[in-house]
Amino acid sequence: MSEIRLIETDGPTPEQLQQLVRGIADHATDAVGDPGFRPLAILAEDAGGNLVAGISGSVNWTWLSIKLLWVAPSVRGIGLGRRLMDAFENLGRTRGCASAHVDTLAFQAPGFYERLGYERFAEIPDYAPGAARIYFKKSL
Repeated sequence: MSEIRLIETDGPTPEQLQQLVRGIADHATDAVGDPGFRPLAILAEDAGGNLVAGISGSVNWTWLSIKLLWVAPSVRGIGLGRRLMDAFENLGRTRGCASAHVDTLAFQAPGFYERLGYERFAEIPDYAPGAARIYFKKSL
């Protein structure tokens, strides 16, 4: 073990992160089959080509994992978040997903996900100061 050194970094390279993902995927494949990990995203641009919203995540086995959903303040309240979620869920279905999961902080969007049919299944209290991290799932 003495030849192994630990390196702290606040800025791992994309290549380093990809190597970690590959290592986990290889281990998972040995244990339970190929996760079929595929990153996905849907982006929304305004007429000027500016990014105003987007959603990203991945497919893992038959689950759609939603990692990020962002809508710029200037376009909130017009149903764009719902459109992105619907489109992302449809994209997941075409990739063989039977279910989806997402998490959010209590002050962000739990009601939004519940209105879209997501079921709360876990919570970490005080994940952020005074705010729980809430986990949701949904059958697609």
